[in-house]
Amino acid sequence: QVQLVESGGGLVQAGGSLELSCAASGGTFSNYAIDWFRQTPGKEREFVAGISRSGGSTYYADSVKGRSTISRDNAKNTMYLQLNSLKPEDTAVYYCAARRGAEEYDCWGQGTQVTVSS
Repeated sequence: QVQLVESGGGLVQAGGSLELSCAASGGTFSNYAIDWFRQTPGKEREFVAGISRSGGSTYYADSVKGRSTISRDNAKNTMYLQLNSLKPEDTAVYYCAARRGAEEYDCWGQGTQVTVSS
């Protein structure tokens, strides 16, 4: 079973950029579609972006569409989420999750904190 580790979070000023990474181990990375979610205290986990097994299809929530790019490098077992023009409301813990099927997730990472100051 694949295991995921996120990195790249941090503190950034509004308008800045961050690139989050999600590194996989212990499984065949290309067998999994990967989605990013984010969560703030007291709120439900929110879908941010997703990418298909091959990387040929990508999906974005309206809240980040036009400001973010999701990509993957199956040779490096890593996927990326580039976040641009960051806003204070983007502040959250960001998680990546892997799924082989359409809906059920096989694995979640531990999360990486993104904090955007105004």
